[in-house]
Amino acid sequence: MSLPEPELGLVICYSYVWRHEAAAGREEGAKDRPCVIVTAIERAANGEAIVTVMPITHREPDDAAKAVEIPLATKKRLGLDDQRSWIMVNEGNQFVWPGYDLRKIPGRNKYDYGFLPPNLFQSMLSKARAWLKQHGLQVTTR
Repeated sequence: MSLPEPELGLVICYSYVWRHEAAAGREEGAKDRPCVIVTAIERAANGEAIVTVMPITHREPDDAAKAVEIPLATKKRLGLDDQRSWIMVNEGNQFVWPGYDLRKIPGRNKYDYGFLPPNLFQSMLSKARAWLKQHGLQVTTR
């Protein structure tokens, strides 16, 4: 099985470290979770790709401006569960692709769930830009 290319909008399985976990000294995520690739920049010098992901969570955000809810139809198409989920746009993890925290999806023998629909991805990016402009974005480098 080969690794996917790090493309915008791809949902991967990743050991995400929340900002509060990183502040407490954690270097490993508490669990593997779906995350959306929001940037993928290739370094010209060595060809490495620097990727930024935003996490998907079941926890409803305390501020609607921090997240975009994923429609159930999209969750089903990606093979995710049927619980409500949100893409958090107020923080992210950045790492060199593929990194040691990229994980195989349990029972699927692959690393990605597929792509968000373009309109959902654009909505997420718009909300992330608005959050960034108002509050800044907290990115944890891994």
